[in-house]
Amino acid sequence: MPADAPGRGPGFDDGLPPLVDHHCHGVLRHEPDPRAFAGYLTESDRPPAAGTTFFDTQAGFAVRRWCPPLLDLPAHCSPESYLARRRELGPDETRRRLLRATGIGAYLLDTGLPGDLTGPAETAEAGGATGYPVVRLEALAERIAAAAHDTEEFTDVLAGAVQAAARTAVAFKSVAAYRHGLALDPGPPTPDAVRAAARSWLAAGAPRLTDPVLLRHLIWLAVATGRPLQLHTGFGDPDLRLDHADPALLTDLVRATADTGTDLVLLHCYPYHRQAAYLAGVFPHVYADIGLTLTHTGPRATAVLAEFLELAPFGKLLFSTDAYGLPELYVVGSALFRTALSALLGEWTAGGAWSQEDARRVGAMIAAGNARRVYGLPPTEP
Repeated sequence: MPADAPGRGPGFDDGLPPLVDHHCHGVLRHEPDPRAFAGYLTESDRPPAAGTTFFDTQAGFAVRRWCPPLLDLPAHCSPESYLARRRELGPDETRRRLLRATGIGAYLLDTGLPGDLTGPAETAEAGGATGYPVVRLEALAERIAAAAHDTEEFTDVLAGAVQAAARTAVAFKSVAAYRHGLALDPGPPTPDAVRAAARSWLAAGAPRLTDPVLLRHLIWLAVATGRPLQLHTGFGDPDLRLDHADPALLTDLVRATADTGTDLVLLHCYPYHRQAAYLAGVFPHVYADIGLTLTHTGPRATAVLAEFLELAPFGKLLFSTDAYGLPELYVVGSALFRTALSALLGEWTAGGAWSQEDARRVGAMIAAGNARRVYGLPPTEP
């Protein structure tokens, strides 16, 4: 984030390396209308209640705090003024200004969402950074099923596609939490079970993939590649049951994958972030992500980050924004991370609990170093 970014002051964020956003999504190429823009400020997939607006949320207030100065407006200006300035600049210039103010040096972008969204290379180019693809398993399976003629073709092509994707993607991602919940049988399904489930699914026209056998099969295909596997946990849109997304439900799967050589990265986690921190603390191949959570907790981000750090080893936490659709969410995610981290480390060093040297080292690990190690990225971007 540039030195003249809003709210930037001296602190532990000054010495951070360029951030590695290890889990994010593409940005809209077109200019959204006001209602569509506000819809990206919430995890709800429904309109706001009558007489209310999604700008009146922590995410909405954070956008109005951090983004207007980057578009030559005062912080906390009205939503109407902000959106008018955005239209005046156009989506390309808005995207460029906002992404280049984040301090992000690498984007690990989930390519599985539909819509007119920028891909890894386009997002990175706008931000003056480097982009890497993350392959969403369920989307990959659904694309293959749409073209498959029979069960054998589907299973053969799917296995080959996962192997091929592992040669270019830095990670895989599963949204089994949305499709079934995380209380899955931990072991890989038998080939007969996979064929039976695939046959039934294809006969039904291959609708949205929710079959637990096929979801487990995808997970184990990905585990076999050795690439890190990102798993959605915690809150999201109303398509999931929050109580079915507690990362503690993954405990048996975590045990089953312990000796595979594949790392598991628990995404988002909130409000189960302490459970995720525990799993990261006791299992060497489990990591926890602080993304999305900080964006939606606003000025409480410092307290939530502190709770992540209660049990998780410091080499096990990874920064992300989980930004989707709006470049503003990249700005907010990175700004809240920086300010929360600086406040937290400043408090702990002032009280004598941590040395300044250790605080700066841990800050750099969470900001970038841990992700570079887990995903096999170069120590610095070219």
